[in-house]
Amino acid sequence: MNFLKNILGSKQQALKSNENFWSWFKTRERVFFNVVKSHQNIEQDFFDELGPKLNELKEGYFYLTGMMNDDTAELVITADGNIKNIVFAEELVAQAPVLNGWKFTALKEALNIEDVNIRMGDYEFNRKNLQFYANDLENYPDEIDITVLYDELTKENENDISIGVYIFLENYLGELNAATIIDRLTIIRKDQAKKELIPIEKLKSFLIWREKEFIEKYEGIRSNADHDAYSMLEAQLENGNPLLAIINTELLGWDSKASHPWILNYTIKFDGENTNGMPDQHTYKLLDKIEDELMAQLKDVEGYLNIGRETANGNREIYFACKEFRKPSKVAWKIQEKYSDQLEISYEIFKDKYWQSFKHFLP
Repeated sequence: MNFLKNILGSKQQALKSNENFWSWFKTRERVFFNVVKSHQNIEQDFFDELGPKLNELKEGYFYLTGMMNDDTAELVITADGNIKNIVFAEELVAQAPVLNGWKFTALKEALNIEDVNIRMGDYEFNRKNLQFYANDLENYPDEIDITVLYDELTKENENDISIGVYIFLENYLGELNAATIIDRLTIIRKDQAKKELIPIEKLKSFLIWREKEFIEKYEGIRSNADHDAYSMLEAQLENGNPLLAIINTELLGWDSKASHPWILNYTIKFDGENTNGMPDQHTYKLLDKIEDELMAQLKDVEGYLNIGRETANGNREIYFACKEFRKPSKVAWKIQEKYSDQLEISYEIFKDKYWQSFKHFLP
């Protein structure tokens, strides 16, 4: 399997649904199959057509292709580890038609560790030269904190080695597990080790055990929204502009934060140049309307807890802590698309089991 490519570019007569995309693909699938089977001009004769069509649905898809055997080509639709795009790759493939000679796969699948040997320049990453150990964090017992050992690590090659180790883990664990299970990853040399080294092939079973333990511990836990208490926080920034925040401080003291480990950070930019970084009356109403739509679709009783919002310097940031990441990904994108002609909106979804991102709001 090879040929990984990201899709970025201008939209042209956008396809409106996954069904439209697959209808188009069916008209070209024999041509694409023959291109993949020939191993020639895949970029020009397949990807240059596939990319723009996928981009009409949504930016952020990656894809790979190759022959599984003489009769079957595989197309892998991947988010390249980006949490907020995972659900879109999954849903696109779930709606794929059954086509003779094709297999469609969502996200990069896990490989047998014997088959994982990553080469990057002068470096190799495989089960023979990688070990690991887990770190126990007294204040954060539910975090999965892993240290990976690689002896050729130096300050000069730290970035390359980090990329190589992550690619190895993504191939060994599969894209979904690599992106969602490990909370913190550190890479060091063996002479820096503080614990007994464990063969890297035991990492998968360790992670499965820890994830199962975590799910069982927090299954069914919910926050009681009746006890929520929002506080108004004010500060002055270095440029003299005010910062206003409305934060659910009662929720920040909750002792089961890890049950809602996925943070949605929704950022809306507006013109605050002549209003000390604050919205004017019209913009204020529009910002509140967007926030109300988020809260209407991300309900606390369903596992999506509103942490609050912060407004300053022409930005409003809205925060949610979520039990899972798929629905927030879809809701956030749909609302972003709805208001894209009025305001610049961006969002991130990341894992933060202990809500450390919000420590600065605590007294």
